[in-house]
Amino acid sequence: MDVPIAANVLGTLGAVCWSIQLIPQIIINYRRHSTPGLQPTMMLLWALAGIPLGVYNVVEGFNIALQIQPQILTLLSLITWAQCKYYSYEWPWQRTIGAVLPVALLMGGLEAGFVFSLKKAQEDGVEWPMTFMAVLAAVLLCAGVARHYWDIWKMRTVRGISFLFVGIDALGDLTSLISVFFQPNLDILGMVIYGFELALWIGVFACGGYYNFRPWLGNVERNRGRNREGECGEDCHEAEEARSTALQEANLERRSFAFSSTVFRTASTSIQ
Repeated sequence: MDVPIAANVLGTLGAVCWSIQLIPQIIINYRRHSTPGLQPTMMLLWALAGIPLGVYNVVEGFNIALQIQPQILTLLSLITWAQCKYYSYEWPWQRTIGAVLPVALLMGGLEAGFVFSLKKAQEDGVEWPMTFMAVLAAVLLCAGVARHYWDIWKMRTVRGISFLFVGIDALGDLTSLISVFFQPNLDILGMVIYGFELALWIGVFACGGYYNFRPWLGNVERNRGRNREGECGEDCHEAEEARSTALQEANLERRSFAFSSTVFRTASTSIQ
């Protein structure tokens, strides 16, 4: 479906969403001078994912917004990764810059080289390198998100995950996916890249519903039971006080997570 205006608008929105999710994190890290709970592995995987994603989007001639989007992802992910090393791992700033700059230059050089090479391969009718780039981009993007699944499975909780920023990232995937749909030629691999990560974020939302809905439903049932019991004796009164104390502690814990110093926190790093 060839709708250039829709493709550009949606692609731009996707790029903006992928920027919004990391820029607040970078600002928070700078102001707090700390990165507790932030996963440097996820940041590095996303930075690496920008290389094959950028190559694919450029060679396939996607709209400008989708061509710029991977560069933004790589740059911001590298900055965030560097902050993790500087603040949490206490690397000296000289070592941090000395590590990030060569990596950034190497990534840029690799992407530029792949773009020229794959354009030539495409002109010669060789398509498998483009397929490989699409698969690699999808794998790296999904690997970053999959870290959340490992923590959720390990800790049996979604505490500490910022669903606001999960939603922003998912919105970026969704708008990018639709933008690919409005390209002159329907690109299945391009849709797969964004679609897989979107599916994983939807899964995180589903886990949140599962782990958050069950306790809420249990509280509703207990309240109904207390209403049916009516008047009760001293033992019931003590039990009610114990439940009230537990609820107050739970509320305090939730408020403490609400003021987390990171926008990306996983369950395992939230529970010490």
